[in-house]
Amino acid sequence: MKIAELKTYVVDPHGFGGRNWVFVALTTDEGIKGVGEAFEIPFNPHAVAKLIESIGQRFVIGSDPFNIESMWRRIYASGYDQHPDLTKVAIISAFEIACWDIIGKATGQPIYNLLGGRYHEKIRTYTYIYPDPSQPRQGYMRGEPHAFGERAAHYLKEGFTALKFDPVGVASVHAPFQLTPATLMRAEAITKAVREAVGDRCDIIIGTHGQMTTSSAIRLAKRLEKYDPLWFEEPTPPENKEEMARVAQSTSIPVASGERLSTKYEFRELLERQAASIVQPAVARVGGILEAKKIASMAETHYAQLAPHVYSGPIEAMASIHVAASCPNFLITEGIEKWSGFYDRILTEPFRWERGYIIPPEKPGLGIELREDVLLANAYRGSDPAIDISYKSTDDDYPSY
Repeated sequence: MKIAELKTYVVDPHGFGGRNWVFVALTTDEGIKGVGEAFEIPFNPHAVAKLIESIGQRFVIGSDPFNIESMWRRIYASGYDQHPDLTKVAIISAFEIACWDIIGKATGQPIYNLLGGRYHEKIRTYTYIYPDPSQPRQGYMRGEPHAFGERAAHYLKEGFTALKFDPVGVASVHAPFQLTPATLMRAEAITKAVREAVGDRCDIIIGTHGQMTTSSAIRLAKRLEKYDPLWFEEPTPPENKEEMARVAQSTSIPVASGERLSTKYEFRELLERQAASIVQPAVARVGGILEAKKIASMAETHYAQLAPHVYSGPIEAMASIHVAASCPNFLITEGIEKWSGFYDRILTEPFRWERGYIIPPEKPGLGIELREDVLLANAYRGSDPAIDISYKSTDDDYPSY
């Protein structure tokens, strides 16, 4: 069997999950089709599609989809670089996921059966606390504590057992900075409001975005420990794992990290420095399904848990579900609410979400099929490759800037 055809799609998701989704479809000479996704490469997505096509013609067309390890290495080492480059590894991820989809269909097995079997019958999910779509400028967007609590109560009634939120707010500056006393107090008030709204019926997750200095992160963690969060995510930028380790050693809250890392090599350093006890690979950025499985196995030896990052399209989401289903140390996966709305429209069959859990599909491969008519009708026509964020800080939050 050989890969004979390659096609790319750039899709506008019309909502949360990123500004655009970049998909690849591979078809073999036997007519078996597999799909993959590249996550958040920070360039114009149409340029990303061209990169995928270029690499595909050089390294993927004519190859055997079963030979994932050799394909992975050929692309990874091309250009004589051989290091975790986010752009190249995200493209590898797209091809790798598509190959697994083909392998599953060729063997008549869901991917998790090819990764060691289905260890978990259902996959626990969490969602960010998003604003009420009918009131996009309500208090939540300004960080008012009561609004976070009200939205948390809404999601609890929907059946969620874990909710994530950023009580600090994503800053417009990208160097780590000190939080002001007002921001620290507001962050604590928001966390308190959410905990009081859900009680002990729901985990709360502190989803910061690597914007703080080490000392600020430690100060914030000390304020939030009494609310017993499930984890403290990316308290410092991911580039300096020693400083993240200092935060981890200074708080009882587990530290989680990994959405901005790629390959097993970067996760090795994260684990060896004890900078995080919860790893969050983005399967469509980290190197694909097998690479994510290897990272989960590395984490298992450190008694660290797996919580895949998912802020993307349905292909990466389902690839994460297959990895999670096969890993004994899986904890929970990120979701975009219930993966409904546009996620339903773009698939021939929707995800099966039940009271806070996804039920893994039993069909071969990824177990999902994309509707090409919906892909084409919702082609991304923008030119701005910036990542979308749901909350931006105000100048009042960070007066030194």
